[in-house]
Amino acid sequence: MQAKTFIAPRGTGIARATEGATGVWHVETLLGNTAVRCLAVDPLDNQRVFAGTQGAGVLRSEDGGTTWQSAGLTGWTITAIAASPIRQGRLYAGAKPARLFVSPNGGATWTELTGFRRIPWRWLWLSPAERPFIGYVQAIALSPTDPQRIAVGIEAGATVLSVDDGQSWTGHRTGALRDCHSLTFHATRGEWLYEGGGTGGGHAFSRDGGETWSRTKQGLDCHYGWAVAADSERPEVHYLSASPGPAQAHSENNAQAGIFRHDGAHWQRLAGGLPRPLNHMPYALITDPLAPGHVYAGLSNGDVWHSADHGDHWQLLPLNLGGIGRSLVMLPRR
Repeated sequence: MQAKTFIAPRGTGIARATEGATGVWHVETLLGNTAVRCLAVDPLDNQRVFAGTQGAGVLRSEDGGTTWQSAGLTGWTITAIAASPIRQGRLYAGAKPARLFVSPNGGATWTELTGFRRIPWRWLWLSPAERPFIGYVQAIALSPTDPQRIAVGIEAGATVLSVDDGQSWTGHRTGALRDCHSLTFHATRGEWLYEGGGTGGGHAFSRDGGETWSRTKQGLDCHYGWAVAADSERPEVHYLSASPGPAQAHSENNAQAGIFRHDGAHWQRLAGGLPRPLNHMPYALITDPLAPGHVYAGLSNGDVWHSADHGDHWQLLPLNLGGIGRSLVMLPRR
């Protein structure tokens, strides 16, 4: 299935690109001067989109990102957001400083998951990326098969797990990454969980829902990982964007980055039309639950690349979002 709409934060506001019937893309900027930190699409309603902001809490759109309204937590900086793939209206939001909130009704009301404050050694969480240098929730991953299982990644400090819907939490999972940049479950296989991060080789994965973790480095010649995504049909096939280090990754035009594919045994740097290296960091990787083999890469300069054959061949889509602020979501054609 080809994408109909892409939405990305641009630091202030969002860019929304919509594909017309003739294949021409229309790009617009919305939300004015609102500082948007993260985005999430509701897996049970792909026209419902949530945005986490700096100071304005959570925003919600019911029409694919065209119009927005407040959805609570005003005053908080929301750095991660996720909607349940199996419970209608269930929504989780992570904040800076590191707090975790849950809403049973799409943001109408919120409750803090206070057990998250009791995670061991959380006083060591520290982010060097932005002031104030305190840790924050960077990623929330929700199991597609177990409504009680939640994984959370901290920038920077830990990857933690709850198996009782956020009431209690483990400490950092051995083998996972302490500097988490992205964290996602497979779309249908709840035992598979993937992570990209800035330390420990750039990547880790779990085959038991986040209980234990492994790392494979063979063929991975960049170790500052960012985005991860998995093929919807073959969970062992997953993708990672990576750069040699943070200075390169977050540079304006010298990311020295690549997109890598893991086939269950080793990594391969993908080419097939992609520039090598990529001068702009792929901050987002997206796979399509309805189209195995399809993968999209959103770059920091606003370009979006697409492959329909597991990354063997790529084409640059005829659109530019004007910049992608470390997040990108896709709304499929209705």
